[in-house]
Amino acid sequence: MQTVSKCLCALAVIAGFSLPAAGQSALWARVDSGAAEVRGKVVAWRRDFHQHPELSNREFRTSGIVADHLRALGLTVRYPIALTGVVGVLKGEKPGPVVALRADMDALPVTEEVDLPFASKVRATYNGSEVGVMHACGHDLHTAILMGVAEVLAGMRKDLPGTVVFIFQPAEEGAPEGEQGGAGLMIREGALENPKPEAIFGLHVFPRPVGHIEYRPGAFMAASDSFKIEVRGSQTHGAQPWNGTDPVVVSSEIILALQTIVSRQIDISRNPAVVSIGSIRGGVRFNIIPALVELGGTIRTFDPETQGDLHERIRRTADMIARASGAGAQTTIVRTNPVTFNDPKLTEQMAPTLKRVAGADACSISPPLTVSEDFALYEQVVPGIYFTLGILPEGSAGTGGAPNHSPHFYADEAALVVGVRALANLAMDYMLQTK
Repeated sequence: MQTVSKCLCALAVIAGFSLPAAGQSALWARVDSGAAEVRGKVVAWRRDFHQHPELSNREFRTSGIVADHLRALGLTVRYPIALTGVVGVLKGEKPGPVVALRADMDALPVTEEVDLPFASKVRATYNGSEVGVMHACGHDLHTAILMGVAEVLAGMRKDLPGTVVFIFQPAEEGAPEGEQGGAGLMIREGALENPKPEAIFGLHVFPRPVGHIEYRPGAFMAASDSFKIEVRGSQTHGAQPWNGTDPVVVSSEIILALQTIVSRQIDISRNPAVVSIGSIRGGVRFNIIPALVELGGTIRTFDPETQGDLHERIRRTADMIARASGAGAQTTIVRTNPVTFNDPKLTEQMAPTLKRVAGADACSISPPLTVSEDFALYEQVVPGIYFTLGILPEGSAGTGGAPNHSPHFYADEAALVVGVRALANLAMDYMLQTK
């Protein structure tokens, strides 16, 4: 019995608590046992969402299931918010702070190529084109995990020392052209008001060993900007290119030159940076040189100085190459997401919780990630922590696995219960430490 008591006290010291160790360990045990009990439901929800993915701002079925679940748990529910979002409020019977947990619900215009019994066969229209639809970024896992967290914590309402706000967000991948959406719209429509959280936590599944958690204080994920370059020439017959100005060739020169900006003009020893072209549109027939080619791309940076510098260099490079060939280039850059910045003090406070959940050997500080997240917008309103949860099956970590946004993206469902435990314990520990 002395040994058990010493272990409990040690856990309390590691986690930074001042309350009696036995009481805290009992709450931790209830959270973990609750997570184990809902595991089957979480897996079933995840598979259902995976088989029935919905694009950004079209998450009607998904959000309806989420809203019904939260109502059944007795939460106060706002639905819809920000078109297809859901906010549920769980008020504990003990006084304490307000903490928010967030999951995103939208899928991607990707045709699934993974052989699963619940693989997506869904097709939809995206920006005027017919596309396959797939949860290629794991938002199906995020949604199912947070539904599980809601059930676990709702079952502990009598002992809950505060209030938990559950945010189920649409359109994290970006709203369709001409629409608003995502975290920005959720905030503008009051997702962080009445009650206002004092902290917010979220996770993203990532190709790391299953169950491993990685976090980083400060700048964690990059700021992202989207850009479009319209290259205008003059149309002519493909057999007589000298009678026009070929924007296809000019666009090719611009694409290659853009890749030298980061590799030859930016000091990446200070901070990482990325410039990538993701789309090229131009022409309707093999033997007609078109008048217009559109290039679409993304910029990733970690500091405002590099971000502004890249914007100027991209514009100048496109303009001067186009003019050298007698063409024209118009560049439009849109700032999409700021840097995902984990509050350093809050991260230090809650890191012991993540280590306790994952195990010290399976929890580590991540390098900066050049992916981007609109969770960053919440962190501009309240202090927050965003972290990654590994989903690579055992034995596959050495292969690197399929990346997020790949048609081969695959997640080991053993990560689901770890995700439930991580978010539920973060909420509980934060409330206990700050009440």
